[in-house]
Amino acid sequence: MAAALLAVLVHAAPDASAHASRAAVAVSCAGSNTISFSPGLSLTAQPTRIGGSGAYSCLSTDPALRSGTSSISGGGWNGCFFSDATTAEWITWNTGEQTKVVYHLGNVQQVAGQAVVLIVGRVVKGKFKGRTVASPGLQVALDPLKCASKGGVELINGPSTLVIV
Repeated sequence: MAAALLAVLVHAAPDASAHASRAAVAVSCAGSNTISFSPGLSLTAQPTRIGGSGAYSCLSTDPALRSGTSSISGGGWNGCFFSDATTAEWITWNTGEQTKVVYHLGNVQQVAGQAVVLIVGRVVKGKFKGRTVASPGLQVALDPLKCASKGGVELINGPSTLVIV
């Protein structure tokens, strides 16, 4: 998965020859996310609203930047085996600065309630504007059989990373 992530970042990053200073990783964070779906994810994809939050510990080219919390919102067509959604993540860094990331490219493989997530987006506002962002992670539903239940999987949570290049 790490190799695939790096390949995506290299191809999605701005032209390295024109922006050599931008090729280095600006921020690398590890943390966790909690994501909710309304209605819950089921066996078939349907229009779904997405909400959530995250908390990260970070290493950065800016030594003052050490952590961040985020708020996540969006929507699209989602199910336990398919996701086509656009989400926005507002990150508030420990420095008080903010970053807004919009994720258009994503791969969410949801199998029996276990979601393996790789989303790629772009910083559209605030600190690191214009940079590419990847956020891979494994979010786990407490009851994997919920995909086949009437309410579906309404909440997933688990470890996540945030890489800004």
